Amino acid sequence: MRISALPLTFAALLLAGSAHAEGEGRYRMEKTEAGLVRLDTVSGEISLCREQDGQIVCRMAADERAAFEKELDLLTKRVEALEKGAASGLTAAKPSLPSDEEIDRTMSIMEKMMQRFMGIVKNLEDGEEEAAPGKAVPQKT
Repeated sequence: MRISALPLTFAALLLAGSAHAEGEGRYRMEKTEAGLVRLDTVSGEISLCREQDGQIVCRMAADERAAFEKELDLLTKRVEALEKGAASGLTAAKPSLPSDEEIDRTMSIMEKMMQRFMGIVKNLEDGEEEAAPGKAVPQKT
């Protein structure tokens, strides 16, 4: 009886949820024979609720609970695999340092670049000194 009332309640909640006003809250509660059904109007999740010791206690519906547990198991396995990989040093490979030849080549390239740059600066400074007072400095760039 309880299972047959659930699809009817769910359908009623979906119809009511589509017509709810903006001022209403996120959750809609509907009474059933077994207690209450809570619908999250944002995510569509359904929870079955009962009153226990003066408080309302809600539990996820069976199909949602199964999907939740499946996702939790997958995430747990991924975390374990990542931890195992980190423990064995597979994920934290240290980068190798460049060889002396690579450093020498890089320094040579940088030295040539700096010499050319300093040459350009010297040419610009020489051009400013040659310009007569009151005469515009020619644009070299």
